[in-house]
Amino acid sequence: MESEISQPKQRGQEFEQVLDSASTEQAKFEENRPSLISRLQLLLNKYPTIVPFVVLVLGIALGLIVNPSHFATASNISTIILQVTIVGILGIAQTLIILTAGIDLSVGVIMVISSVVMGRLGVFDHVSLWIAFPVGILVGTLCGALNGFLVTRLSMPPFIVTLGTLSIIGALIIWYSQSETVRSQDLEDQAPFLQLMGTPIAFFGLRIIYGTVLLLLIAGAIWYMLNRTAFGRHIIATGDDPDAARLVGINTNRVLFAVYTLAGLIAAIAGWVLIGRVGAISPTSGENANLDSITAVVIGGTSLFGGRGSIVGTLIGALIVGVFRSSVSLAGLDVLWQIFAIGVLIIFAVALDQWIRRAAL
Repeated sequence: MESEISQPKQRGQEFEQVLDSASTEQAKFEENRPSLISRLQLLLNKYPTIVPFVVLVLGIALGLIVNPSHFATASNISTIILQVTIVGILGIAQTLIILTAGIDLSVGVIMVISSVVMGRLGVFDHVSLWIAFPVGILVGTLCGALNGFLVTRLSMPPFIVTLGTLSIIGALIIWYSQSETVRSQDLEDQAPFLQLMGTPIAFFGLRIIYGTVLLLLIAGAIWYMLNRTAFGRHIIATGDDPDAARLVGINTNRVLFAVYTLAGLIAAIAGWVLIGRVGAISPTSGENANLDSITAVVIGGTSLFGGRGSIVGTLIGALIVGVFRSSVSLAGLDVLWQIFAIGVLIIFAVALDQWIRRAAL
């Protein structure tokens, strides 16, 4: 009789233990379940172009609010696209460098020296354009290769290397150009090919130039390289964790050298587009190009710590810079507020990048 009574009690105790265990497991699951903020971090870490796209939409909304009658006109949109063409091309070169956790302060002067070499050889020295143009491209590529050599072979920090080559190449520009500008009329008479990228074309009511089309072609080629080739994956791996990349057999020094050389080539192409964009060749062109390219990349969602970013984000970042500058200008504010707005965007982008990176830790 006692055994019959004790059995239900024992079953009851076992049932209570099962319930307690289930409650404990549920509590652990709820504790381990990521919060809404954590899930947002993971989402932004996986899709880095979301934030710049939202910022671009806000910038467009701001422009429509401050001056709706002028901001959305074909003329103003064409001007914005024209202004960001050079920044976009240099931004692509800068993206490749920053993806490897480096930085290139010399892309602007590489662009200028390439354009100066093309112009002076073709106009002042009367060298055939079949020679002058490739020599200018080669000079820019070699400048990028020099950066890559110093970074890889001498193990120097990219910031210091490119800060040095910024001054060296800048001085060589003044020396070689003798501070002379190659006039637009001289280019038209003796080297019209160098102005080709400035040729305007109509596109759905907008007025763009061949240089903008070239920008999109370069962006498409580099996007494909980063997302569909082994070399692109090696670039990402080198920037994300160079030690781990070396352990799996990636020659990180070779990757870095190739990236800096490719960035020099793209900057040289930007020099050709710059000639068409300006119409003339000046040794003082593109003074803010270095900063603008870094701004476009950072605002576009590419992490300064390497390993995360996209070419599409850089193009959006370049558009953001152009849209905000246009909005501030149409609002009738002084140009210094354009600089102020860009500075705020940079700080916001870097702070946001730091916050997103915590999701991957």
